Amino acid sequence: MEVTQKAPLKGGEFIIKPTAAQDVFTPADFTEEQNYMHQTCLDFVGTEVQPLLERLDNHEEGLMRGLMEKAGHLGLFGVSVPEQFGGLDMDFPTALRVTEGVGGGHSFPVAFAAHTGIALLPILYFGNEEQKAKYLPGLTSGELMGAYCLTEPGSGSDALGAKTKAVLNAEGTHYVLNGQKMWITNAGFADVFIVFAQIDGDKFTGFIVEKNTPGLSLGNEEHKMGIQGSSTRQVFFADAPVPKENVLGEIGKGHLIAFNVLNIGRIKLAAACLGATKMAATLSVKYANERVQFKMPIAKFGAIRYKLAQQAIRIYAVESAIYRAGSDIYRMEQQLMAEGKGANEALLGAAREFAVECAILKVEGSEVLDYVVDEGVQIYGGYGFSADYPMDRAYRDSRINRIFEGTNEINRLLAVDMILKKGLKGEIDLMGPAMAVQQELLSIPSLSQEEETGLFSKEFKTIANLKKAVLMVAGTAVQKYAATLAKEQELLMNIADMAIKVYTAESTLLRVEKEAGTKGVEALSVQADMARVYLTDTVDTVEKSGKDAIGSMCEGDEQRLLTMGLKRFTKTELLNVRDARRRVAAVLIEANEYAF
Repeated sequence: MEVTQKAPLKGGEFIIKPTAAQDVFTPADFTEEQNYMHQTCLDFVGTEVQPLLERLDNHEEGLMRGLMEKAGHLGLFGVSVPEQFGGLDMDFPTALRVTEGVGGGHSFPVAFAAHTGIALLPILYFGNEEQKAKYLPGLTSGELMGAYCLTEPGSGSDALGAKTKAVLNAEGTHYVLNGQKMWITNAGFADVFIVFAQIDGDKFTGFIVEKNTPGLSLGNEEHKMGIQGSSTRQVFFADAPVPKENVLGEIGKGHLIAFNVLNIGRIKLAAACLGATKMAATLSVKYANERVQFKMPIAKFGAIRYKLAQQAIRIYAVESAIYRAGSDIYRMEQQLMAEGKGANEALLGAAREFAVECAILKVEGSEVLDYVVDEGVQIYGGYGFSADYPMDRAYRDSRINRIFEGTNEINRLLAVDMILKKGLKGEIDLMGPAMAVQQELLSIPSLSQEEETGLFSKEFKTIANLKKAVLMVAGTAVQKYAATLAKEQELLMNIADMAIKVYTAESTLLRVEKEAGTKGVEALSVQADMARVYLTDTVDTVEKSGKDAIGSMCEGDEQRLLTMGLKRFTKTELLNVRDARRRVAAVLIEANEYAF
């Protein structure tokens, strides 16, 4: 992928600065090669995975591993791996595109993502040359399978509270591991485990542990609500000796591995959810066209058309945001490499820079999937509740995504915390815009009307005002609570919900404006409907979350002033959302699939 746009804004800077449409990447910008990789994944899932879903859910011996090996042979594991280790050495947006392509495979993308992401990438990014040479070729080809051991019975979100211990033996040759890990994806067939343990009680450190290590044992397969085809087991270490040379990265720096890899994992999870949403939306459209009630297909009923349209609108919006952020990460990576950083260091640095956006997308991606499959069940009606129809599995499999890669609550808190810390460190200028909003609150609103030009001139003005609402609420929260703000989680969740929707709505408008500049406004008229409906919903979210936050923080005159400001910043013209959604639904029904 060629970098034709200028360097992106800094991570989190979207909240204070506008972005020009020509400076974003959209799915229309994908190359033939990237689309080919995506289609290869869709074909693989359709021909190799979908026919085996029932057998996978029953944990037929060797079946998932066999599918994974086939994916490895196709080169799907090596998208991000350098050619010297057998990989394709392709860019980050391509890796997202591949992840989206396998996303509709139910349990398969869980195994795929665990292997290609949190199991392989730690060695790629933090391993020394000997470790890379030993493990990466096998992990890339599919000869070796990987798993990632972080969570313990007593430490989930609090990953650094792990109790697993690593003690150097008397000879100084091996670390002896003792402890327990749980919810370990791929554990049943993994050859290589990335394990985190405490050295000297407080030096959180990563290790590469092979499956034949004495003292390593596995629990039984877990019985889960969803993703039943994925292998999920506990992993036990009882005096398990790990060679000293298998320490991954620096002693005491395991958090750098865990958290940096999670930044990438979060946006990739959003991409996998995107693939699953498109599959579920297509199933919804097909069923609505086929199912006849009162002598006509249910797709002709307004209540069903609303659901089909709203599924598509939310999918289109989150897709816009995912590939906007993915390209920003890629361009920042290229910038860091131009400054002399190594390839691995550059990508990690770029993902760290956009950790805010990665957290936002993890939340929005997983919640859009939950919405789409929930409405899919409803469209199917009683059949949606039957295990003989596809929405049953889709519904159950979706639920884990709001827990994976940090719960959505943790990611909401992180997103706001990271933006505020960037402001405090001076990495982005939050203070200036926040003070400007405070001044605007005390001024008389201008009645002058600027001449409206451009496809979305009114809508971008609304986006600018919504950002002011976020700054107003966040600025007030910082003033009120200062160092104790972290304890006000309900308030931080309000701010996060505002920011998540604003980022996604802006991304959608930018995508449509850019593509309309190439294809013409008429060709993008329905996509413009989608962007406007999503913005209307965003305004409602910002108003509701803002009111909840203001009511929690303020009383009297201050509350009245902030409420007036919120009304000013969320004031918009009414949109005929019924007709807009009908136009969206008509395209879906005609195409008999998710068509955007």
